[in-house]
Amino acid sequence: MALENKEPGVEHRDPQYFGYYAMLQHQQNMLQDSVRTSTYRSAILLNGPECIQDKLVMDVGAGSGILSYFAVQAGAKQVYAVEASDMAKKMQRLVKDAGKQGKNAFLKDKITVVNAKIEDDNLPIPQVDTIVSEPIGVLLFHERMLESYIHARDHYLKPGGTLLPSKGGIYLAPFTDATLWTETMAKARFWEQQSFYGIDLNPLYHEAKAEMFGMPVVGHFDPRQLITTPTILDSFGVDFSTVTLDELKDMTMPFEWVSGYTGLMHGVAGWFDLSFGPPPYDAATLATKTPEQLNNMAGTTIEMSTGPAAERTHWQQVRFLFKEPLAVNANQTISGWMRCIVNDMRSYTIYVEVTLDKSQLSDPATLDTSMAAVGATDDDTQHQQRAFITQFQHNPLVRRGVWELHEQTYNYSYHPDLPQPAHQPEYACLYQPDDTMQDLMDSYPDFV
Repeated sequence: MALENKEPGVEHRDPQYFGYYAMLQHQQNMLQDSVRTSTYRSAILLNGPECIQDKLVMDVGAGSGILSYFAVQAGAKQVYAVEASDMAKKMQRLVKDAGKQGKNAFLKDKITVVNAKIEDDNLPIPQVDTIVSEPIGVLLFHERMLESYIHARDHYLKPGGTLLPSKGGIYLAPFTDATLWTETMAKARFWEQQSFYGIDLNPLYHEAKAEMFGMPVVGHFDPRQLITTPTILDSFGVDFSTVTLDELKDMTMPFEWVSGYTGLMHGVAGWFDLSFGPPPYDAATLATKTPEQLNNMAGTTIEMSTGPAAERTHWQQVRFLFKEPLAVNANQTISGWMRCIVNDMRSYTIYVEVTLDKSQLSDPATLDTSMAAVGATDDDTQHQQRAFITQFQHNPLVRRGVWELHEQTYNYSYHPDLPQPAHQPEYACLYQPDDTMQDLMDSYPDFV
C-alpha cells in the first residue's frame, strides 16, 4: 500500500536542522573529513576544463562554501552558492573580504551568496551549466537533502548539464557482532529490574527493548564481521540525473546473499558510494558512442566509498540490529528486502524483512503504511510497526525490524588505525564450512 494523502513535510524541522548547519564546529567536522573534501575537490578540478571553466555553477546547500571555492579554482564564470542557514552570512563575510590585503583574491566577484532554500520561489538564479552539492546523509539519503538536489536539477540545470555527484549506490550486507548485540540488550535489561530503589521497572522492559533495538547504530565496524564478502553485495543505484522526487520518497531494495560462514546474523549493515562523472548521463546518448568515443569522452569519473573496508569518513556506516539474531549455515541463501519511507523528521522509516526460505518472503509492496500516513498518531504508528514485526515472531526462518533512521545511536569501539591483532573468522563466532569431504573427492575421484 502506497503512502496515503500527501507525503510528510519537513518544514517544522527546518529551524533545528538549519541551526545545526549554521555552526562552524559542524562545518569544520565535514571540512576535516579529508576523504570527503579531497574527493570533491578532485572531482571539481579534474572536470573543470569541460564542465566548469567559464560556466555558470550552482552550489546547493553550500554550507561553508567550500565547493563554491573549488568551483572558482576550476575556472567558473560565476557561482551561485545557495544556503538556507545562517552559515550563508558567514560565507558572505568571507566572499566580501575577497581581495582585501591579498586574501582569497581569486574569489573576488565570482560568488553570489543566496540565503534561501532552493525550493523557495523567485530566487535570483539563472539556468546554470553545472550543479555541485553535498546533499548526502547516513545511508545516502538521511536528512532528505537529496530532494533539494533533485529540485535544483529540475528547475535550474540546463539540458545536458553536469551534476557532481552524478550517481550514488547503497550497499547492504548481513553482519555478526555479539558484543554490540549484548551491549544493546544490557541497556534494555536495566528496565527489567523489579526493585530499583524499591520500584518495579519491569512493566517498561519490552518497550525499552523495542526502543534500544529500534535505533540504527552509526559507526565504523570491522569488515571481517560481514557474513558475505563485499564483492558479492547487491547495490541499489541512484542516478541523480534521472531519479524523481517521488522515487526518493519510497524506496524498496531487494537483496539476496549466500552466507560464507555458519554463525549468527545480528542484523543488516549499510553504507554507500558516490560517483562524480561528466555528462552525458542518459543511456540513449551513451548507447550511440563507440568504445573509443567513450574512452575519449572529456572529463574524469571519480569514485568514493564509505564502506567498512574503505578509508574512514564522517558518514561512517550504519547497522540495523535484530532483536533476535538469525542462525545461518555456510552456503545458505539469505533473501529479503529493505523498504525506506520518508517521515516528517527529515529522514526515513526503515522496514526490513529477512528469511532463509524465499518462499516465505512477503511482498514489500503489500506493507501496510496507512498508519504512517500524515494525520496518524504516534500510538497508531507504533501499533502498525509492532504488528509488522510480530507477524513472524515465532518463525525460526524469518526476522523483521523497523527503525527510524533519525533516531541514531553511536558505537565507536572499532579503531582500524590501531594495530590489529591476528584474526580468524571463529574469533567473531563465524565458522567456515568443512572442506574435508570436497578435498577427499578432489584427491580420490572414485571415492564415491
